[in-house]
Amino acid sequence: MEQRKPVFPSPTSIRGATPPINDPSVPIRVHPRPSASKNKANQQAMKHILTDIEGTTSSISFVKDVLFPYARRALPAFVAAHGDEPEVRRWLDQVAAENGGVCSDDMIVETLQGWIDQDRKHTALKALQGMVWQAGYGRADFTAHMYPDAVEALRRWHAAGHAIGVYSSGSVPAQKLFFGHSDAGDLSPLVSAWFDTEVGGKREAASYGRIVEALGVPAGEVLFLSDVVEELDAAREAGLGTVLLDRREDYPQPRLGKATHGHRRVEHFGQIEPEAP
Repeated sequence: MEQRKPVFPSPTSIRGATPPINDPSVPIRVHPRPSASKNKANQQAMKHILTDIEGTTSSISFVKDVLFPYARRALPAFVAAHGDEPEVRRWLDQVAAENGGVCSDDMIVETLQGWIDQDRKHTALKALQGMVWQAGYGRADFTAHMYPDAVEALRRWHAAGHAIGVYSSGSVPAQKLFFGHSDAGDLSPLVSAWFDTEVGGKREAASYGRIVEALGVPAGEVLFLSDVVEELDAAREAGLGTVLLDRREDYPQPRLGKATHGHRRVEHFGQIEPEAP
């Protein structure tokens, strides 16, 4: 009798496994992380997709070379014109309190400009930047860059019934402006949930726990997409599924092997195939 060779599943077909070689030509099917129960009937589909913006849906260069310089230039005039408005004063006073209490608005502006230069992820700075960008978007001084593959995938996932959320260090108002004034038009109707650093830092597992609680679904049903491995580490610790975006436009040197921290790696959204909800 002919002896049959045993057939083993490929690494990419094993639920939760990470391919030993990140081949950008092979789409990654993303399944929900298994629950404590081993009963397959209890395993739910990946319902929610949570995405970062900078370096994930959009280029890092647009944020650093267009949005940040625009905010830096516009802040002095913006604060002079709107500094007495309650929503603006709230954030200016918070910056002053962190810098010794009594500060002139000019000193506060200088502090904010320094934070922009340092790319500091401060909630007050992000809120004020969003207000400044709102005026820029309104005058059509620029439109927000979105990678075409991200636009296509977000539309496809939305049409398939996936709920899409955004988690970015930029304020929620700034996120909505970004998606609402993109190169591809108004994409904001695709997004049903918005989160910024008011839920916590993006490298803290507790932040993702709060997001999952707000979404009202098990953590294993949420897939987080980001270009920052430390953010993905925190999301994984909270029980979320994770995918590393390693775009050649933003990261000329591929991050492979140990550099991925064990997260599934893709170079564009077209390689991600979430399990149907």
